[in-house]
Amino acid sequence: MTAAASSAGAGLAPRRLGPFAVPAIGLGCMNLSHAYGVPPSPEAAEKLLLTALEEGVTLFDTAALYGFGANEELLGRVLAPHRDRIVLASKCGMTGVDGRRVIDGRPETLRRTVDEALARLRTDVVDLYYLHRVDRQVPVEESVGAMAELVAAGKVRALGLSEVSAATLRRAHAVHPIAALQNEYSLWSRNPEQGTLAAARELGVALVAFSPLARGFLTSTPPDLGGLPAGDIRRGMPRFDSGHYPANLALRQELERIAGEAGLGLPQLALAWVVSRGSHVVAIPGTRSVPHLRENLSVLDLDVPGEVLDAADRVLNAATVHGPRYNESTLAEIDTERCGRAG
Repeated sequence: MTAAASSAGAGLAPRRLGPFAVPAIGLGCMNLSHAYGVPPSPEAAEKLLLTALEEGVTLFDTAALYGFGANEELLGRVLAPHRDRIVLASKCGMTGVDGRRVIDGRPETLRRTVDEALARLRTDVVDLYYLHRVDRQVPVEESVGAMAELVAAGKVRALGLSEVSAATLRRAHAVHPIAALQNEYSLWSRNPEQGTLAAARELGVALVAFSPLARGFLTSTPPDLGGLPAGDIRRGMPRFDSGHYPANLALRQELERIAGEAGLGLPQLALAWVVSRGSHVVAIPGTRSVPHLRENLSVLDLDVPGEVLDAADRVLNAATVHGPRYNESTLAEIDTERCGRAG
């Protein structure tokens, strides 16, 4: 599908996520506890989550990894009283062990992880449970088979995968129906276009786009390299290093021009592009800012012409972005298709 084939907004219909129907934009909750420097205060995080709920967000996405359990605890504390209003998604298979990130897809680990997640989330069932990463030492069929047992036990309602290829999606789907595939997808991360976008559509799987605003690069204010705090994961991402970032900022300036001429903010243009890629695509931008949250959600009611989306598509894509999305050691852990020079 080209961008012109589907303009975004104009009251986007709910999208299927396995047995659930959700708005085309949900909330990725990682940055409330993890990955981007010092997290917000508990009070600020609670305000953000409750505002999202008031503004109509129903899909809230977390993981055992985020804050090594702290993010699940946050969502449990804040959202448990509203459990019947939301679709709660979490992830297993990548957790914190003794202060380190560990990929572990063994069935016994996944069984233990779900019980820990249920306790932190203050619920008796997770609506959508992803395998966060495929463990290279464990066949995906074994990991998904164990997760299927969690469905049979009533602890999980639907299964998902994250950062996998079309071939792995098909292998897993043959073991148990997969409701959602969560892969990075944005104007500058086009890996799903190498196979998973089409495979997900064919299999009836939702493509859940994480980092649709390009790790903050396509938000209202781009990250300041000198101001990135210690522990911010973008310090280790090539697109943000001094060898690539200036060239990417030049592309951003052109996108800002396109957005401005269309009467849009850059985040609105970027999100509109993502949700235009198919009726099976759901975006989960993260934010710590209530105004930015509302700006993101405004895309659901915008009518962005296809020619504007096409113009953005031509400016920033796999051929024009500078630098791979991860360093080589991280790319080696990920099963997704590579995308030209962009990794």
